[in-house]
Amino acid sequence: MPKRSDKDTSLTLMMRVKQDPADPQAWDEFVQRYQPIIRAWCLRWGSQPSDADDVAQQVLVRLLGAMKKYHYDPVASFRGWLKTVTHNAWLDFVGARRRTSGKDHEHLASIADSHDASADLENEMEQAFQQELLELAMRRVEERVKPTTWKAFRLTHVENLSGTEAAERLKVPVSQVYVARHRVVKLLKEELQGLSPDAGG
Repeated sequence: MPKRSDKDTSLTLMMRVKQDPADPQAWDEFVQRYQPIIRAWCLRWGSQPSDADDVAQQVLVRLLGAMKKYHYDPVASFRGWLKTVTHNAWLDFVGARRRTSGKDHEHLASIADSHDASADLENEMEQAFQQELLELAMRRVEERVKPTTWKAFRLTHVENLSGTEAAERLKVPVSQVYVARHRVVKLLKEELQGLSPDAGG
């Protein structure tokens, strides 16, 4: 994987694509991350496995196109921007599907006509963005704390080990594990608050 700049690692993929539509690396990584999410959404809404890749690709292409064309209003919220570009991509997909769908593609047309499917796609994109924020916050916090502190957090919060099990694995007192976990959780909350593009606005 190409080495990222410090600027890149301080942003989510969604933010990078929005801020620099000409960044090919951001687009490539965006596709790798979001195509499986959109494909799973297609399957959930009745697309056949044989069609899911095609539908996911069409929706993703239109999503990327909508991101490039949509002019972000700095007064509006980031989530509002995300909802708008997803909605615009959906309208483009629906229009294309209506022009090309024949009798054999009625199940795909029914997805295109579903308002619930559209709302669900917007929700999927929002959740994926929230996951990006969390991962970015975790990378930042990991760089700020000692390795043992981070390991204590991962063992208890991510791998769901008990405090006693984590203490035994790290060879530290149980109290140290709980203090470490509390500290990391607090730092994560602070990072997430600072990272949120809608914070304070």
